[in-house]
Amino acid sequence: MPDHDGEPAVNARVSPKALEQAAEWLVRLQDGASSADLAACEAWRSSDPQHALAWERAERLLDKFGALPPQVAMPVLNRSPAATRRAAITRIVALMLMAPAGWASWRYAQSQPWAGDIHTAVGEHRTVTLADGTTITLNTASAIDVRFSAAERLIVLRNGEILVRSGHAADVRPLRVATDEGVLQPLGTVFNVRRHDCSTGLAVLEGAVRVTPADAPGDALVIDAGSQTRFNQRHVAPARDADPAITAWTTGMLLADQMRLDELATELSRYRNGLVRVDPAVAGLRVSGAFPVADSERTLDMLVSTYPVDAVQRLRGYWITLIPRD
Repeated sequence: MPDHDGEPAVNARVSPKALEQAAEWLVRLQDGASSADLAACEAWRSSDPQHALAWERAERLLDKFGALPPQVAMPVLNRSPAATRRAAITRIVALMLMAPAGWASWRYAQSQPWAGDIHTAVGEHRTVTLADGTTITLNTASAIDVRFSAAERLIVLRNGEILVRSGHAADVRPLRVATDEGVLQPLGTVFNVRRHDCSTGLAVLEGAVRVTPADAPGDALVIDAGSQTRFNQRHVAPARDADPAITAWTTGMLLADQMRLDELATELSRYRNGLVRVDPAVAGLRVSGAFPVADSERTLDMLVSTYPVDAVQRLRGYWITLIPRD
């Protein structure tokens, strides 16, 4: 069935293997293809309907390169050195692989760090001090806008996660942190904010924070120190005890206490370029430990050495699958 753009292959189900092969062909042909390479690619494409669907998705991705920010598009569209071009294509193809339907990669691109005044790259942490003395630590792939005026001190969290320590109490302008889901107003405090797909998570370490949903201002709720919540545009969930693991990222660690392996893989993916996937046979395996987010290869080694899983790498490490050990 065609998608909203009339592109039948975009939302079609395509096997990961076919997508990986299409990615390899894309990189190979972009490096400069001979007539034999073109013939071999055509033979591969026509040998299986899944190959044809995967290749059509790859072609659509190339068609959309012009919509990407110049920092991403130019290394691919310009005749840059082969190694740089291959790396850029592989990274963008990874976006395609993450979006089996609906071109979620374009929403991903819009939320990436280049969109914010202050941002971090994948795997990077950064602490900034604002004019009022407020300090903000940004987690991996995070972006904020800072809008201070005579009326308020506004921080817009566009993507990712931040730890906020509010500044001068003498400043009469209210300090606010805004997301698509609502507004947070700290009452002299330290708190952690994380954007999710359709919600925002809040954990308060010191003081208190008033949470006001965007579409239900009358349902504002004050969250006290030692508590956490999650809210969307219409509702704030009841406060519960804060999980100490929430802010472990500020010390470079990912803490797991009987966490499902697929959930751990999702968290680990935030700190590395590419994909970490889990075979359904081991997705529910319970994992505990302290894992270094700055060294995902070490984390994978720890998992493989401790649990009955192996890590299979494809696309030069951009695609990693955790599978049952034979």
